[in-house]
Amino acid sequence: MRDFTLTKYEDLLQAIKETDYSTCTVYDFLKNIPEKCIILRHDVDRAVNRNLAMAKLEHSYGIKSTYYFRHIEETFKPDIIRQMAGMGHEIGFHYEVMDKANGDSEKAIEIFKKELEDIRKVTEINTICMHGNPLKPWSNRDIWKKYDFKDFRLAGEPYLSIDYDKVFYLTDTGRTWADLKIRVKDTVERSGTELKVDSKADLRKISSTNDVIRLIQKEKVSQICLLVHPNRWCDDMEGWIKELVFQNVKNIGKAGIVFLQNKKRTEGINVQKDK
Repeated sequence: MRDFTLTKYEDLLQAIKETDYSTCTVYDFLKNIPEKCIILRHDVDRAVNRNLAMAKLEHSYGIKSTYYFRHIEETFKPDIIRQMAGMGHEIGFHYEVMDKANGDSEKAIEIFKKELEDIRKVTEINTICMHGNPLKPWSNRDIWKKYDFKDFRLAGEPYLSIDYDKVFYLTDTGRTWADLKIRVKDTVERSGTELKVDSKADLRKISSTNDVIRLIQKEKVSQICLLVHPNRWCDDMEGWIKELVFQNVKNIGKAGIVFLQNKKRTEGINVQKDK
């Protein structure tokens, strides 16, 4: 069976429902951390109808998750946002304001205020999550080095508010679950360093959705955060092939960016040593 289809995602949901894991939104996790849970998080980057299809599928299983919407014309669709919120899903703001302000934090915070207000006119917003554009030199979460998101009646930001020493982080970035050298912005400093599992080597072998399902079925990891990008998951063959080709080409470019970043970092360290 093909991976990264809505049918395969349903297999994942079925596997979760057959375990003792509870599922939760990011906001629910931050309010009351369950001992054994799977945090389901989605970034609504594009293809908003695929996001709606995934939200409906989760709803049919009685599962609530978090959908972070970008404030761009392609995805900021109030009717769809209201539909998802009506199913019980958490709606969050997928901000990219440092990119839009070309790195100017003062301009960025003004954009943030305006866009957050726009989305709050549609539905309640309790958490936010930065969007990562690999072609931009800024990290959008860096705005919080100068400002505090709590000043905007926000409970958290997944990259900053979740302890990934204790929560095992898995993302389908690059259309694979493997931790390849293609993650430019969608990174956490550590993932699962304090996990008590039989073999941490097994955690590093995950690459397919079937691997994720087997991990969940074993129930060895108490807390897992799954980042799923619904635009990558579709059943129709034409859309599936287009997404496959698009992601493979994109991954080549991202691998080059990561290589150059690592090279600059290494050169910087060597310069400091020479001094």
